[in-house]
Amino acid sequence: MLYERITTIKMKHILLITSFLCAVGLTSHAQQDTSKNQTFNFSVVDCINYAYTHQDTVKNAALDVTSADYKIKETIGTGLPQISGSASFQDYIKTPVQVGNPTAFIPGATPNLNAPLVPFPFGPVKYTNNYGATLSQLLFSGTFLVGLKAAKTYKELYVRTLTRSKIQTSVNVTKAYYQVLVSNEQIKLLDANINQLKQQLDQTTQQNKQGFVEKIDVDRLTVQYNNLVTNRQNTIRSLLLNYELLKFQMGMPIQQELTLKDKLENIDLNQNATGATLDTSFYHRRIEYNLAETNVKLNQLDVLQKKAAFLPSLSANAGIQDVYQENNFRYLYDHSYFNDYVGLSLTIPIYNGGQRKNQMRESEINVAKAQNDLYNAKNGLSLEVSSAQISLTNSIESLNNQKRSRELAQEVLRVARIKYQQGVGSSIEVTQAETDLESADNQYIQALYTTLISKVDLDKALGNVK
Repeated sequence: MLYERITTIKMKHILLITSFLCAVGLTSHAQQDTSKNQTFNFSVVDCINYAYTHQDTVKNAALDVTSADYKIKETIGTGLPQISGSASFQDYIKTPVQVGNPTAFIPGATPNLNAPLVPFPFGPVKYTNNYGATLSQLLFSGTFLVGLKAAKTYKELYVRTLTRSKIQTSVNVTKAYYQVLVSNEQIKLLDANINQLKQQLDQTTQQNKQGFVEKIDVDRLTVQYNNLVTNRQNTIRSLLLNYELLKFQMGMPIQQELTLKDKLENIDLNQNATGATLDTSFYHRRIEYNLAETNVKLNQLDVLQKKAAFLPSLSANAGIQDVYQENNFRYLYDHSYFNDYVGLSLTIPIYNGGQRKNQMRESEINVAKAQNDLYNAKNGLSLEVSSAQISLTNSIESLNNQKRSRELAQEVLRVARIKYQQGVGSSIEVTQAETDLESADNQYIQALYTTLISKVDLDKALGNVK
């Protein structure tokens, strides 16, 4: 009975633990499903902020900044006290001996240099055990002081590299976001054209059944209608791919549901289109110019470090040691021989074949090259702004022209349909007008995307992307 009771209690505990684990597992699975099924409705700013914390390129650049912090601490550590301990134990299986001239130790005897050497009983003992510690402190080193400045400048370089990664990520996300918006706009235009063409096809089919129009007119409209439907299906597949590209640029799993909050009509395409070059100091906002400045600074610090190599270095040192020696192991630790010391160490570079001097000259050349790169960067950034501004201006004019062309194509199609319905026009004229409208729509979509991309490029060129 007691055994059965214990078994029952154990079974209850097992069932309780199993139920608890199942509940935890189901809760975790439900949370995962909820996260997976959640739909994000993001603006372009939301997408950029999401990318800043999820895009691998940005995360790696942030890790480089953290690594630079450790590099600074590592450099500082070389100027802090250095303490090391040591311990050794020696057991001479065959104790080494000292040899010498046997006549050298005979008082009053004339040394016989031709006499054979003989071993003497003094030398290392059989057992030796040492314990010790040493301490050194750098008191002055020009290379250390310059290296500390260089380490901080390296961190500045990595911080600016992180900024560059964020800017490039922002540009990539914005362009991908606009591509999705343009694809959605293209589908809207296709839907409008398909609805209009479907109505005309239905009317023409009825007229054909009543004998008012020929079968070939129905066939022409059917071919055109099928082409539009196929084009719409292709655009929808491209839209899905564009969504996945956007999520990839954001660092978001491509299976995640995402919808866009911004609208095309809310984007100011005329912003920065004119007057952008009036700001002559814009290049200071460009991270590329900042990186070139940091490169100049690093090369200048390298010159200082080469010059510091001509200076002496001074360090303090101290040490303690406890020595145990005995020929018989049982007496080894009966007595110890303690010693300690303090001192200074001065290193003065005198001559090394001109290596330091030539290394310094090489570094000076690198400074001159870095300054040339800085000037070239400023000049190139100015050219980039001019090119981006002209590109945006041309794109806006082309977009406005395509809008007017599309409106004209719609009007031509409207008139052609009226003429055809009144019997004074042909179906070929209507078909041609439909084709012209489709072409105008495609050119409008392409001009719209080009304008949006040109706007992003100009914002980047002006250093307005943060």
